Amino acid sequence: MAGPGDPDTPDDHDDHVGFSSPASLEGQHRAAQSQSQGLQPPVFQDPDPDLFDPAPPRAAPAAAPTPAGSIFEPSVEFQAREQRRHAPPAEPAALPGGGVMLYAIYALILLTVPTFCAAGLLGLLAVWRQPGPQDALSQSHFIYQKRTLMVGAATAVAGVILLAFPFALGVPLLFLLFIWLVLRGASGVWALKSGRAIAHPLGWWI
Repeated sequence: MAGPGDPDTPDDHDDHVGFSSPASLEGQHRAAQSQSQGLQPPVFQDPDPDLFDPAPPRAAPAAAPTPAGSIFEPSVEFQAREQRRHAPPAEPAALPGGGVMLYAIYALILLTVPTFCAAGLLGLLAVWRQPGPQDALSQSHFIYQKRTLMVGAATAVAGVILLAFPFALGVPLLFLLFIWLVLRGASGVWALKSGRAIAHPLGWWI
């Protein structure tokens, strides 16, 4: 029951919590709080599905895995990688006449050391004052061979002349020349067999 000093309506909240108020004692009807304030009654949902509730929509079934013949059968990606690995290499560019003359000159360059420069002289005579092939690949090898033989011949003559001087300066010069000829000849044969042109045919190194 409201006592002296209690607030008057509409500040009297005792009627909302079940206490007696002057309005309830006079028998006045009190409207519901949700209707007086324009609020919607709360809707309670049962978190647990009921027996008669409609079943939720089912998700689309997952695609069935492709059966393998064996558990040791490789995957498709592995098979594709193996096929690329074992694929035949690309064929090198075809040389005019099969590149027989170029291979022969390289053989003479490599035989210069065991024949004491005799094979090198034959190779130099073979390329001397020759126009060479027309295609770019063969022409790069021809220029490379011609420069190798000409530089080798000039260095060999200088080394033989230096043998007559003191300190034997011709011996290390001829030794370095023979190593240089072998490296140039082997590098040229490898490039020709792979179908690659010589990048710097006028250079001093391989």
